[in-house]
Amino acid sequence: MKGFCVFLLIVLLAVSGCGPNKKRLLADITGVAVTDVKIHRYDLDLFHVDPAQLRQGMESLKPAYRFFLGADLSNPVKLAEMKSYLDNPRNQDFHREVTLKYRDLGPLEKALTEAFRHYKYYYPQRRLPRVYSYISGGDYDYPVQFADSVMIIGLDNYLGQNFKDYVADGLPVYRVTRMTPDDILPDCMKVLGEISYPNGIPGNTLLAQMIQAGKRCYFIDAMIPAVEDRLKIGYTKAQYDWMMKNEQHVWAAIIENRFLYASDGQLIRTFMADGPFTAEFSREAPSRMGEWIGWQIVKSYMANHEEVTLDNLFSEPDPQRILTLSKYKPDK
Repeated sequence: MKGFCVFLLIVLLAVSGCGPNKKRLLADITGVAVTDVKIHRYDLDLFHVDPAQLRQGMESLKPAYRFFLGADLSNPVKLAEMKSYLDNPRNQDFHREVTLKYRDLGPLEKALTEAFRHYKYYYPQRRLPRVYSYISGGDYDYPVQFADSVMIIGLDNYLGQNFKDYVADGLPVYRVTRMTPDDILPDCMKVLGEISYPNGIPGNTLLAQMIQAGKRCYFIDAMIPAVEDRLKIGYTKAQYDWMMKNEQHVWAAIIENRFLYASDGQLIRTFMADGPFTAEFSREAPSRMGEWIGWQIVKSYMANHEEVTLDNLFSEPDPQRILTLSKYKPDK
């Protein structure tokens, strides 16, 4: 529980010493009222159902969890599927660990409430989602999902780097480092951004891909400005520190080698693909360096153009215009 309680502290920390890029994101949300988030614990309630009374137990849960239990519960196929899910030793293992690690989701509820206040600040007419937690059964590619104004969080995706099932399932270390309590809130905002601005097809140049990824990062930044930047992009502290130290060198390499307008797939993957590191630079260099650079360009663009809204940003089709008007110049 100690590690999870730190989560709330991270969210509520005041941002100090921020430059102009960060100040743009410090929205005054004091007048923005939202209902406090309550995470509905399907992950706990479902596993408390008596297996001998499965149908009756599921019927009793249905009013509260219609999103999950909307099917005809008299269907023997559906009942058999649910029994198989609940009897699965792996799912039971996930459930035990989730119960131990996440007895209390109060810190996450408070953090989500704060994030939703930012969302309402930018989008006062949009509806906020109802939030549920569940055991995904190791659906690692989609730890947070959104459908029908419902956000569902697979808490079994956030059991920490030492959870043995992650290793047994063959997950690479670089992914497991992003499966901690601190990663839940950024992942929720990432999905909220994808729903708010469904993916268009980015251009086929490195610059276009960088700016598209940068817009996504900026959305997360706007929703949770007080959270550490490394968590927003999914870097370890060492990776974040390397990027902060070497950003100008990465940018210089892109410019000097005329990579910015290249459309070669392998080259773009070098800068945009996920992985343990970027071998072309060093084993200490993080992956997705193009995403980081794109984020910094977008931040600079938004800081220099306060009249541009988030909607304006996402509707701007020209990555070159964003780059030019950003006046981006990494510190040396």
